Amino acid sequence: MTTKGILGKKVGMTQVFTEAGELIPVTVIDTTPNVVLQLKTVENDGYSSVQLGFDDKRQVLSSKPEQGHVAKANTNPKRFIHEIRNVELGDVKVGDTIAADIFEAGEIVDVTGTTKGHGFQGVIKKDGQSRGPMAHGSRYHRRPGSLGAVINRVFPGKKLPGRMGNKTVTIQHLEIVKADTENNVLLVKGNVPGAKKSYVVVKSTVKNTK
Repeated sequence: MTTKGILGKKVGMTQVFTEAGELIPVTVIDTTPNVVLQLKTVENDGYSSVQLGFDDKRQVLSSKPEQGHVAKANTNPKRFIHEIRNVELGDVKVGDTIAADIFEAGEIVDVTGTTKGHGFQGVIKKDGQSRGPMAHGSRYHRRPGSLGAVINRVFPGKKLPGRMGNKTVTIQHLEIVKADTENNVLLVKGNVPGAKKSYVVVKSTVKNTK
């Protein structure tokens, strides 16, 4: 199964109206043309993929190996580099650019991003557990529930306090509402993972779109 994809930056959310007058919430993704940095093939690398670079950064912020890698594509060092696997290469060459027009309105995509980090949190905020009674004699307010009857052991999968967020998450089966090539943005129906200005990967969905 061949896929297509592009790298972008989450701008924020807004809403648009359809021709039928329906109000749709959309996420705006900046897809400033990506540069093809490397092509990988089954013969050379064991799998096929296209390595894309997005968002220029200054030479002084990049290492010598980085500068040498992007020099093959005759472009500037990039802040976000990612591979899209199983891409139908066609006539794509190193140094080519990929813009928002690879997608069309109505196409179904998967969007991958890094969720907002919330630091170390308790089970009420992190896992949505209920609190105990708030009366003075309770002594059980926001603590996790019973750890089980077995002594000296916590069962795997038990919800306990810990770090919340800052994980790579993919939301599947989202619809492209509009591919604006003039402004280099994609409008995706609904929300996508991550905070504003965070990087995302938009790829053809792996689900059945019938």
